[in-house]
Amino acid sequence: MQPQSYLSYEEILQKIELLNAQYEINDEYFSSIVDQLLASDKDANEIVMEGFQLMLEQVNREMAKMENFMDVTASCFMGCAFCCYFPIIITGMEAKTMTRIMESWPKDRKDKIVNHLQQYFEKYEKEVEQVTSLDRDDPKFKQNYIASQVPCPMLDTETNMCMAYEIRPIPCRTYVNYADPQVCADNYMPKETISYEFLYDFYMGALNEIMQELYENGEEAFVEYPSDVWNYDFLANWLKDWVQGEQQQA
Repeated sequence: MQPQSYLSYEEILQKIELLNAQYEINDEYFSSIVDQLLASDKDANEIVMEGFQLMLEQVNREMAKMENFMDVTASCFMGCAFCCYFPIIITGMEAKTMTRIMESWPKDRKDKIVNHLQQYFEKYEKEVEQVTSLDRDDPKFKQNYIASQVPCPMLDTETNMCMAYEIRPIPCRTYVNYADPQVCADNYMPKETISYEFLYDFYMGALNEIMQELYENGEEAFVEYPSDVWNYDFLANWLKDWVQGEQQQA
């Protein structure tokens, strides 16, 4: 059997240069989701939760379009979790929406996540406090965070699987490897990997448009506007607050 062939770093750079020069994202796809939701009869909470999920799915579609344009296929695979040790920073709106969706899941699945998070914060309490206290303005912030090897709270380290994969935040979706997966095993921040983080502007712009329209129409939701849209923190901190609230209600 022939060994699998992967793109070299130079080949990846050439693909990205071509993408930057010739590919243009059509933000109308994001706008159409906004229009569809705001024209629906759904209540504000449903619109926020569905909008969040639809925008994440649109990010996936946009990445697939760009990969098709570049004729590339990600070498990431199920059980590969090297990027699950990166710092994940999201807004209050995203955090509240994620936890609201998890609360709507079947009891067995929700209880499993709550129990997992309780054990996670018991095990990594000091480590989480240390990494979430790192200076985000430090040029070596990400490198120092990853070097600590503190797993994402939603990572099941026994299976290397995300426990909330379908609603994982946009940073988890946009970091991709097209080279040999071994580069991720050998380096905390391999140069071969790329990020489609520029899609965040389209995603967040559409979500903000939804929230602004609901706010101006006087419709109340579990998300506070505008504060939750611009309040950023580590996913670990948001989830710690959520699971503590779940413990108090139990």
